[in-house]
Amino acid sequence: MNKVATIAGSDASGGAGLEADLKTFAEYGVYGLAAVTLVATMDPDREWAHSVFPVERDSLEAQLKTIFSGVGVDAAKTGMLGSSYAVELAAWYLGEFKIERYVLDPVMVCKGAGEALNPELNELVADLLLPLALVATPNLFEAGQLAGMETPTTVDEMKRAAVRIFERGAKNVFIKGGSKLPGQQSAIDIFYDGKDFNQVEGALVDTTWTHGAGCTTAAAIAAGLALGLDPYESVSRAKKFITYSLKGGFALNRWVGPGNPSAWRKGFN
Repeated sequence: MNKVATIAGSDASGGAGLEADLKTFAEYGVYGLAAVTLVATMDPDREWAHSVFPVERDSLEAQLKTIFSGVGVDAAKTGMLGSSYAVELAAWYLGEFKIERYVLDPVMVCKGAGEALNPELNELVADLLLPLALVATPNLFEAGQLAGMETPTTVDEMKRAAVRIFERGAKNVFIKGGSKLPGQQSAIDIFYDGKDFNQVEGALVDTTWTHGAGCTTAAAIAAGLALGLDPYESVSRAKKFITYSLKGGFALNRWVGPGNPSAWRKGFN
């Protein structure tokens, strides 16, 4: 059975992070393994305020040794890492075990505040992990951070950011979030392989229940790679997968709602 590892934070609400990854892996029919980098919690007594509790270095390294040395995987993805040692350990294990099908989801920004959580950590991610990534999957804000430019607001700016991220080492770049561009009538994302641009389009889903959408998309790409799809095929399939997931989204409580990774069963082929 094809095996995929996620190195990511645990979301106590279940909608994002490694919980979203493992649900997606299961829907793709691959075996998921997880190394927990941190635990993210939300406080219902403080309007769903977030807190983050990093896992200690020794614990994280023991998990990674279990996964990569003890089991072995066909593909891997990283999500929220949250500490310099998590970035360094992820880079070491991915490189040491020659994981070629690696998806970097640079969960490194505070989307609500519109500013980087830790600029120095962002640079470490770019320096150590971008060169290892078969596919990098930043959203618009993260793309701007990695590219050293303002957050893209047009398709042309998305393309410029993709070129810069490719030049920093990623073999393929998939910039998500075209649905948030002004005036768009469809959800347009950009895929760049160093030579050609492809606009990956999908239906614009009218929903606020998008918690974990980025994690789910990156996990779907990693699962596709593990099954032998090439990067563009993996991205195209993941785009369909997340569109179905968002169409099946639901309210978890009054603050947040995730997509439904099993929604593809009603019509995805």
